Amino acid sequence: MERDGALEIPVIAANDARCKHLFDNRYGTGQSTLTAILATTNLLLAGKTVVVAGYGWVGQGLALYCRGFGARIVVVETDPFKGLEAASNGFEVRPMAEAALVGDVFLTGTGSIGILRREHFEVMKDGALLANSGNYAHEIDVAALSELAVEEREARLHVTEYVLSDGRRIHLLAKGALVNIAASDGHPVEIMDLSFSVQALSIHYLANRAAELAPGVHALPADVDEAIARARLDLLGMRLEEATAEQQEYARSWR
Repeated sequence: MERDGALEIPVIAANDARCKHLFDNRYGTGQSTLTAILATTNLLLAGKTVVVAGYGWVGQGLALYCRGFGARIVVVETDPFKGLEAASNGFEVRPMAEAALVGDVFLTGTGSIGILRREHFEVMKDGALLANSGNYAHEIDVAALSELAVEEREARLHVTEYVLSDGRRIHLLAKGALVNIAASDGHPVEIMDLSFSVQALSIHYLANRAAELAPGVHALPADVDEAIARARLDLLGMRLEEATAEQQEYARSWR
């Protein structure tokens, strides 16, 4: 909206705050997605090949938790830096056309559309499991999957089984909606504390500073973001090291 000249008020990009994306997107989505999938399917994840589409904060969380459960991870990315980061973290990086052939579980976490499409469904293994953790029900082309199927049935609560003409079965969780919300309880409360703190203090900042801010997208001030992190550490009973005066001067000096 700012780019198109349609934004007439100042807004805070709460999702860009470190206390939002570092924790909510990575750890919150990672844990809640795995909780939803395991509770819904009662399947063993260890030894399976999990394809994670997108290696932003959400994808990183998905890969982290899946690896913790003993899965093999294949990452699908369009960004070379994120792809290199995934490779450096020990994951395979492949285009979806290749990943579709080997995946047992497919997790979308891109925030985009049309990530899993007809050409991918046509080559997936029998029993492939699909779930979306990235956005609304647009990452998986559910309409195309339905068109390919000769039979659909509810195999379990929140699990739709699509039987293709060659007998292969593809299982879609929560009809392609956000699986951690549609099929489970969403983020852990400790994660939502951080996210709601960001939102509440963003509103507080706008209420007190709106007259000074031009219309457009603004970052949450770093000191506010940091105060949230410090408050959480205090609640956990943990304490930070304090930099000495000499260390602070060393960090500031160009010499």
